[in-house]
Amino acid sequence: MRTKKEKAAYVIQILEELYPSTPIPLDHQDPFTLLIAVLLSAQCTDARVNTVTPALFALADNPFDMAKVPTEQIQQIIRPCGLSPKKAAAISELSQILVQDYNGIVPQTYEDLERLPGVGHKTASVVMSQGFGFAAFPVDTHIHRLLTRWGLTGGKNVVQTEHDAKKLFPEQTWNKLHLQIIFYGREYSPARSPKFEKDLITRTIGTPKALKELC
Repeated sequence: MRTKKEKAAYVIQILEELYPSTPIPLDHQDPFTLLIAVLLSAQCTDARVNTVTPALFALADNPFDMAKVPTEQIQQIIRPCGLSPKKAAAISELSQILVQDYNGIVPQTYEDLERLPGVGHKTASVVMSQGFGFAAFPVDTHIHRLLTRWGLTGGKNVVQTEHDAKKLFPEQTWNKLHLQIIFYGREYSPARSPKFEKDLITRTIGTPKALKELC
């Protein structure tokens, strides 16, 4: 495989074999609860978020109820996720904005989503793809690391990596593929202690630097 397009096709093939189905790793019921879960996942594992959200959503699972909950109470519940003061404030404020400006409905545009407190481009992309079904390719630090390791991007940041990924991979694969890459990274190609004998993709198309790291 000489070209990036050939490598990208190989990645799709292997990941489709390994992960034919891609359940969304964050437990949620609708776009609002997904938005909150993704916001909480910043610098926190999905597994930990899933242990926190049941209590939070039992208290308030819609913007109208969440806007009425004291920020301190939200913070107490989400403390295990880290950055709880900042996240609690964002959850409270964005809920109030959704009630006041959007009739309690999560907007379906990047521009409106990214105006909400605590919502950056990656969070908006996840909501657009997993919440509303729009074609999007959310790139976090893990996907950035893997696409760099596989020689599919030279991007210095997640913005450039997202741009490169969208050029390489067919649009109809984006929503599923970004989850497949996350699943693969967790199982076969973690940031620390990569598994040489199991990391087939890196062994096959990885950069010289990545191969050296595996050895």
